[in-house]
Amino acid sequence: MRTAASPRFDHGAALRVPPAHDAGNWRLLMTWLGPQGRRLDQPGAVEVDTPDGARIALPGDWIVLSVSGDYHIAAAAGRWGAA
Repeated sequence: MRTAASPRFDHGAALRVPPAHDAGNWRLLMTWLGPQGRRLDQPGAVEVDTPDGARIALPGDWIVLSVSGDYHIAAAAGRWGAA
């Protein structure tokens, strides 16, 4: 029986988008993103440049920085602050 090879995973770092009221972690996130991240008018939303174009991340989503230097968004199943 032949098995498929596991896909290669690009290990890197990740930060979770904090709630809108968490100023300290927002400073950390925006410093980490640098020019690839922009806060939006919607509370807690950040626009991030990814290989697939600009994507919006909301509180609870993960922003992953791969070792290739690209950011990726992993949307949370249950976002923070959701009613």
